Amino acid sequence: MTIATRAIEYVVDGQTFEGVLAWNSSQSGRRPAVAVAHAWAGRSPFEVDKAKRLAELGYVGFAMDVYGKGVLGKSKEENAALMTPLVQDRSLLQKRLLAAIHALAMQPEVDAGRIAAIGFCFGGLSVLDLARIGAPVKGVVSFHGLFTPPGNTAGNKIHAKVLALHGWDDPMVPPKAVIEFAQEMTAAGADWQLHAYGHTMHAFTNPQANDPSFGTVYNAQADARSWLAMANFLQELFG
Repeated sequence: MTIATRAIEYVVDGQTFEGVLAWNSSQSGRRPAVAVAHAWAGRSPFEVDKAKRLAELGYVGFAMDVYGKGVLGKSKEENAALMTPLVQDRSLLQKRLLAAIHALAMQPEVDAGRIAAIGFCFGGLSVLDLARIGAPVKGVVSFHGLFTPPGNTAGNKIHAKVLALHGWDDPMVPPKAVIEFAQEMTAAGADWQLHAYGHTMHAFTNPQANDPSFGTVYNAQADARSWLAMANFLQELFG
């Protein structure tokens, strides 16, 4: 198996964004694709690694970018400054996400009718927004994502299948927010699932997360369980 990668540029409102495509070059023909939405730092080696791991599973992986080519935060303060404008303007975030999905669908390795999206932390919020706005994706997976609704999708029906993988002790998404998310998904008619991992905080898939006071702690068991849950979800989604 040989995993190949290439950079893919796309433009939104005159700004250039750069994602990274990953695929098994020993295979031929179009295949299902899975976009990877990044955490609050920006499109980093973490997301590119996830795209490569998806390629190993037989999909085309695509590490998306919603900050701009080469933009990557290096501290909590920088990360927050990058993320906050998009959390506050979800329409802009959604526009950039749709551009990334469109760029992915145009690639010759991709079966444009079979695309899904996964995301981590801020990226989890991002892929849930893709489902909320009716983007051309078959399903979305949120890893320790934020559940806050965007405010511009009330009354929408959700046709994409939804899987939320959540650390129950995540201080950024307390039980009240989880219940509200479940109610939102049900009201939207979504085919949704929620897996909650006990004794697990935010950012549980990130081996670099080790800040209990901030609420971000890696959990190897939850990391492994959540990836397996995602793989099963994608298998069900694409057959």
